[in-house]
Amino acid sequence: MSRAVPLRLRSSIVLGLVTVIGLMMLGWPLLLRADPANPRVDPPFLFLLLLPLLLAVVLAELSEGGMDSRVLAILGVLSAVNAVLRGFSAGTAGLELVFFLLILGGRVFGAGFGFLLGCTSLLASALLTAGVGPWLPFQMLVAGWVGLGAGLLPRRVTGRREIALLVAYGVLAAYLYGLLMNLWGWPFIAGIQAAGHDGTDLAYVPGGPLGENLHRFLVYTLLTSTGGWDSGRAITNALALAILGPAVLTTLRRAARKARVERKARVERVEPLEPDPI
Repeated sequence: MSRAVPLRLRSSIVLGLVTVIGLMMLGWPLLLRADPANPRVDPPFLFLLLLPLLLAVVLAELSEGGMDSRVLAILGVLSAVNAVLRGFSAGTAGLELVFFLLILGGRVFGAGFGFLLGCTSLLASALLTAGVGPWLPFQMLVAGWVGLGAGLLPRRVTGRREIALLVAYGVLAAYLYGLLMNLWGWPFIAGIQAAGHDGTDLAYVPGGPLGENLHRFLVYTLLTSTGGWDSGRAITNALALAILGPAVLTTLRRAARKARVERKARVERVEPLEPDPI
């Protein structure tokens, strides 16, 4: 099955670079070499300002020459539906309905479309619910990775095995999304432990060994996120994909086939005629 937004070589390189940079931005508490004696730790705000620009570059690169009007319309409709679903669920106890449609869209239309859908869905929902803040670019990026990963799953798996694969991926994506989103804001929420001062076992230690800070972060995530928000998100993804997945997959694939047929007919209409032999 052809992808709606094909990942060309240049697009793949740009997306790979932004992924590496995004991981560095998310993991700044583990990568930043701070002064142990300074209780004030400032994140790399320059990177925070650059991230929306990098996302804009990726979106422009993926959409350049890769989307016709019908595919763009499908992207807009799915993004709007996701924004409404996220507004209804509002993430209460991890019950977020935005991810199951994101995973199915990436599965049907491909990795490039999945990344675009993740970014535009989170942006639209943030604008709809007034949820714009410094966390939004990270939410867009990580949601884009969720859609990207769904598009990279094995294509030959079909039937019940495909639904089982998507359910397993939905559960894994739920926990990874929570882990990555916790990482960048961990020092602000759990606190910062300055040298010579007592702090909680969850606090970020500036200049501390990587292993110690990683252990503190994993314990913080396990106690504050994994058993609640992340598990609720995983259960929601699994149930939605298992119950609604087959019907939604059929609908999306019908739309994808129609888009490919109309695109082929359009290409044939504009194809130049062969000159008559003399």
